[in-house]
Amino acid sequence: MSDPSTWDLSRTALLTIDLQNDFLHPEGAYGRAGQSAASITALPDRIAPLARALQAKGGRYFSAQFTLVPDKDGEPLIAPHLKELRPFLSKGDFAPGCFGHTLVDSLQPADFVIEKVAYSAFYQTRLEYLMRATAIDHLIVGGIVTNGGVASTLRDAHLRNIDTIMLTDGCAAFKAEVHDATLLSLGTVTKQMSCAKALALIEGTS
Repeated sequence: MSDPSTWDLSRTALLTIDLQNDFLHPEGAYGRAGQSAASITALPDRIAPLARALQAKGGRYFSAQFTLVPDKDGEPLIAPHLKELRPFLSKGDFAPGCFGHTLVDSLQPADFVIEKVAYSAFYQTRLEYLMRATAIDHLIVGGIVTNGGVASTLRDAHLRNIDTIMLTDGCAAFKAEVHDATLLSLGTVTKQMSCAKALALIEGTS
């Protein structure tokens, strides 16, 4: 893993995982079902300064967004394990173009939105194409949940020899102990730092 202080910021992207209205907004799918956590809802305001600072330095902001593809009758195509885990998910939730699928307001605008149907932002998506097309070599990763989409994406990046930074307080899980255990398990896969330290790195004040 290369030293992030040597990274060309114009070849670096912030990648957030699943910071969408259906997960975070009170009127989204999870909010309506009472499935929320303060550690998760705090993330957008903590990450937003990094997005704006990196964009100002010529870098990019990619938003990977969980997607439930509607079938011809409008009902979402949901994997059986997810339907069992989240039985409240229904028609219109996480559907492309809908309010719930959209990136939360405080993180707008992203340079590119990446629809994803599984945990990893690399799995069957256009992320690698976008990285090549925009000359991105490095990723700064945050979002939800630490042990799900964030961990899967970081491991997939590692397999592709893509250097990453994991934002230790820029991702969260529904349980703090799960978040902490995931940070420990990913110590050999990615560099780790706080949002404040990453912002200082981008702004050249670290």
